[in-house]
Amino acid sequence: MGLTLIRKSRGTPPKQNPKIGLVLAGGAVSGGAFKVGGLKALDDFLVERRMTDFDLYVGLSAGSILAVALAAGVSPNEMVKVLEGTSRRMDMLRPIDFYNPNWREFVSRPAKLVYDLFAYLPGVGLDLARALPQLPDAVAGPLRRFANEPSYAHFEIAAMALLQHVSPTREIPALTNHIPSGLFDNASLERWLRRNLERMRIPNDFQGFSRKRGCDLYVTACDLDTAERETFGPDERNDISISESVQASTALPLFYKPARIQGVDYVDGGVRRTANIDVAIEKGCDLIICYNPFRPFLNRIDSEGGDTPYFANGRYLSDRGMKMVLNQVFRTLLHSRLKLGLQRYLTDDRFQGDILLLEPRERDAEFFNVNPIAFWKRQDAIHHGFESVRLTIEQNFETVQEVFRHYGLEMSRDVARRRADKVRTERGWSAPTSEPPAPPRGRTPLRLVRRETA
Repeated sequence: MGLTLIRKSRGTPPKQNPKIGLVLAGGAVSGGAFKVGGLKALDDFLVERRMTDFDLYVGLSAGSILAVALAAGVSPNEMVKVLEGTSRRMDMLRPIDFYNPNWREFVSRPAKLVYDLFAYLPGVGLDLARALPQLPDAVAGPLRRFANEPSYAHFEIAAMALLQHVSPTREIPALTNHIPSGLFDNASLERWLRRNLERMRIPNDFQGFSRKRGCDLYVTACDLDTAERETFGPDERNDISISESVQASTALPLFYKPARIQGVDYVDGGVRRTANIDVAIEKGCDLIICYNPFRPFLNRIDSEGGDTPYFANGRYLSDRGMKMVLNQVFRTLLHSRLKLGLQRYLTDDRFQGDILLLEPRERDAEFFNVNPIAFWKRQDAIHHGFESVRLTIEQNFETVQEVFRHYGLEMSRDVARRRADKVRTERGWSAPTSEPPAPPRGRTPLRLVRRETA
């Protein structure tokens, strides 16, 4: 697990009634399950105040589903049960809720292509019939010039005049315009979330939700036609329901068709931002915990005996094909944006709090190899996320405890270990047989960033 800590409150007295926010980035199916396991591990370390007791929750893509659940009072342990199908509070997330085929477009778009092709040929013939009577007048001048002064230039002018007059003015139906905009339709996710909010008697509107739960919830998406971020929340745009905002935020391009809500097409919130830490800052949070499951894999490792590099499993990533290359590039783009954002927050004088960023370890080959949209891998991802976060907090317990205590959050190693043993017993999880290898020289599990103030 990677842990980055930005400390800007160092040396200041504890703030009275600090505002604590949780920011959850995307992650698709396996990344969302990975976060559920990690949130369970982090929650196990907390005593008295838990993950469902924070002041603000911000989510995008898969993180928006988890943010809504946590803000609604559903504990990480209960989320594990939801994915297992053993929860009594919420219905299980089924494969059909994720993989709901985009039937309408798969039928309507090919049918439209066939219609356009059949309409194109008669239309071209009709246009040609209308143009033929004017053909002599259109080409007479260029043909006379070519006859009087034969040259290639005059021939080209005459030929172009002929082609322009008889060429179809109608655009040939393009195949690319008739391909469905996504394989699946995530309206099924909206229905699942709406049904469960009703079941828990939680309002499905942002302002009513805040009044009922005593915390603020924000969900972000990307407007496809403007490429701008849209933020939904109690004091932001709140003219659509919470379940609809989650539908907008989870519309992963190509996998899901854009979510058209009130005449606007939305795609996955991760298209515009990797996370939305800035939303938590703007809303006055003092401590921000951010969880990002996607980071690039460190395949090249400096050897202990010299400067010669070697590769994990003795292979280049490109040796494993296009899928692995795209996986690495996708993760690199997302992670680079997040790092740039952290640098901005570090130099922003308006924010004088702390940010704790949780990520997978950069050499976590097991999680890197998991297909992000593989629903059947969710149990393995939950277990892996749980053990990763638990071990990271153990390795950096004193530092994390100091930061959390500054904001009134108490932690306990003993409580966490008892809870970990209990959950392993309940779910048949095996405890790690050994710790992961020590990080390379110059790298530590914790990256601490401070900005000295005068």
